[in-house]
This record gives sequence, C-alpha cells and structure tokens, in this order.
Amino acid sequence: MIPQEIIRKKRDGQALTRKEIAFFSKGIADQSISEGQIAAFAMAVFFQGMTLDERVALTEGMRDSGETLSWPELDGPVIDKHSTGGVGDNVSLMLGPLVAACGGFVPMISGRGLGHTGGTLDKLDSIPGYQTMPSNALFRKVVKDCGVAIIGQTASLAPADKRFYATRDITATVESLDLITASILSKKLAAGLEALVMDVKTGSGAFMEDYADAKALAESIVGVANGAGVKTSALVTDMNESLAGSAGNSLEVLDAICFLKGEGDRPRLETVVMSLSAELLVLGGLAKDREQARRDLKRALDSGKAAKIFGQMVAGLGGPGDLVENPEHYLPPANVIADVPSSESGWIDQIDTRELGMAVVELGGGRVRGEDEIDHSVGLSEIVELGMKLDQGDPLCRIHARSEGDACRAQERVINAISLSDSHSSGQPVVYEVIEG
Repeated sequence: MIPQEIIRKKRDGQALTRKEIAFFSKGIADQSISEGQIAAFAMAVFFQGMTLDERVALTEGMRDSGETLSWPELDGPVIDKHSTGGVGDNVSLMLGPLVAACGGFVPMISGRGLGHTGGTLDKLDSIPGYQTMPSNALFRKVVKDCGVAIIGQTASLAPADKRFYATRDITATVESLDLITASILSKKLAAGLEALVMDVKTGSGAFMEDYADAKALAESIVGVANGAGVKTSALVTDMNESLAGSAGNSLEVLDAICFLKGEGDRPRLETVVMSLSAELLVLGGLAKDREQARRDLKRALDSGKAAKIFGQMVAGLGGPGDLVENPEHYLPPANVIADVPSSESGWIDQIDTRELGMAVVELGGGRVRGEDEIDHSVGLSEIVELGMKLDQGDPLCRIHARSEGDACRAQERVINAISLSDSHSSGQPVVYEVIEG
C-alpha cells in the first residue's frame, strides 16, 4: 500500500478499510510513515471524519502496534479513568489513590499537555525523582503494592498512538472526535483494563467546547470501548472555569496533596473527583451503587488512607518518601509571584478558560513546539470562580512566572479572560450528564 493514496482517499471523504488503517497504524509505529504524512492524515480525518467501523479499526490498530498488558497477579478489578483535558484538571492525582484505597487497581497510562490543557505526566515530572517512564517490572510492582501507578506510555505500549499524539499537539488536530477516541482507547485497551470511566469536558476550556460535540465524543468512546469488551461510562462535565484553584504543573500537584490531606476548598473539583471515582467503583464491582461508593470514598479520604497511598506511589516510582508531609521542600517556587488585581468591583460572570490555559503555556508551563522544555514552577494559583463577588483591587489570581516580563504578559491575558457583572450568576452545573454503556 502507498501512504499518500490512503491520505488522498480520506481527504476525499471515502471510508478506509481495516487493512488500510492497520497498515497506516503499523507505519506510524515503525517509522515507515513520515511525520508529514501523519500530519496530513490527521488533517484529513479532522475535516472528513470517520465511521464507527473506521474508529474501531484505528483504535485496535494503534493498540496492536505494541504489546498489551494483562494482570493475573492482582486480586481486584483493573480499572481506570481518563479525561479529555482541561485547565486545572488534576483529578487523576486524587482519583487514582482514592480508588486504590477502596480496593481497585489503577494502572493509569497518562499523557502530556495538549494545546492549552495541562498533562498529568507534566505535573508528575515536577516531583523530583518521579519516574513517569519506568520499566514494565517496576510499573507492575507499584500497581500491585500500592494499587495505583500513574505513568506515561512506554516505548512498547501503543507506540503508534504515542507518535500520533505528539504530531496532533503541534498541527491543530487535537479536537477531532475520531482521533481523540482512538488515542484514548488504544492506550486503555493496551493496559488490560476491565472498566473505564471517561471525563469528557465541555465549555470554554475544553477541546469540545460545544455541548453537543462533547456528548457525541462521550457516546463515541462509550460505544467503541464497550464494543471492545471494556465496561465504560462517561461523565460530561463543565470546563467553563478552572477545575482546581491552580493551573500549572507543580501548583496542581500541591493542590492535589492538599485535597488528599482534607485541605481542599474547591467544591467543584471535589464533585468531579468523587463522581468519577464513584462511577468507577460501581463499574468495577467494588460498590453496589453510587451512594455506597461515595461513602466508601469519603472514608478513604477522611482516614488519610488515600493520601498515604499517593505518597507510597510517589516513593515507589522514585520520588521523595515525604512529599505528602513536606511538599514545599520539593516543589520549587517560581522566580516571580504576583497578584492580578481586579480593575472593578462585581460578580465573576464569565471566564475564557482556554485563555487562562494559554497564559500558562506562554509562561512556560506548556509546549508551543513538541520539543519545548517545560518550567514546572510557573502557572496560576488562587484562580477566581464563577459567581464570586470581588471588590476593586481584589486578586483575580496569582501569577507564578520566570520573569517580570512573563508576568506582565500573563497578567494581560488573565484580565482579558475574566469578565465581571453587576448582577450575581449562579454559575454552571458541574456534572451535566452520565452516558452509560
């Protein structure tokens, strides 16, 4: 087969065969398909879309481009969660330990930042010594010992997706429903999961900003995953404001640690964490219903068991053994820390959450090019929420920057992104809908 003919066929809106998609997936993994051809294929799919059969074939092709895992040594369900990404979305850092504390095993294969959204691996890279790319033996040991290990794709796990993922990030093709579905599920199917819960974001900070698009993606993922034998549900959740109080890698790790220690003060974040975790416990057979699951999760949080498991996971993967107790010793501050004062009084009425994410990228907390190095100390903290009342001069957020110039540019973005009103708004729902298999 000739790669450019497959690209031409999809460019012209024709459906590809399973053999053509398998050939292209294999070529991405073994480097016989060039980066330019990957980019052209991604753009063709972005504009022309794929049928359900094509989507399944692409998912399975990328899954089968490397090894697949199984977990016969574990005595509980192998379950996981994935998010389509957002600003201040550090849910995985709390959900994994919470679910493990309730008897689940969570071998979480995560990704790096895409566009304006942060990546779980970039957050974990801010922890000194933490191995986001461990050997398979160490990965399996930590999952067995702690119940959870959050890592990146190894070279042998869905290698086609890993290369495709990097190209999508720098070619404006991230938002494709078909490519998101195949990318997420190829990794999850390769990880040997029994159940999966998806967090599909919608709103100004989501890739699927329009609700109808987000619901379509949720239905696509649920349909493909259940068809492949993995029990899957999806929650459509709001991303019209930052989920955590911070956006930026080490800042979000600190937020997660505070949450696990019972010091969280972001009710929307708690709602999303607990809703996704409860859904996963039910899917995995660890709770008979969502009410029981929430009670079990609250006990795991209040007892400190989830925080202890997070610390064990960090230490098991090479990080400091006392990170939970002394995070300030290991998460370095930025060179410049400055508040962004509000120029007027009023109620927070609207937030361009994508713009806040781009402010973090411009500060150095994300990538413009695939090879860019990330500064893990930069970002935004103490971000205001919709419906908050501010007086003139009150901070919209706090900027953590490498230089005064970077801070000034970020301040302009933040001011432009946040609108105030004379009247109070109740804000947005947190969880819009649950899509069940």
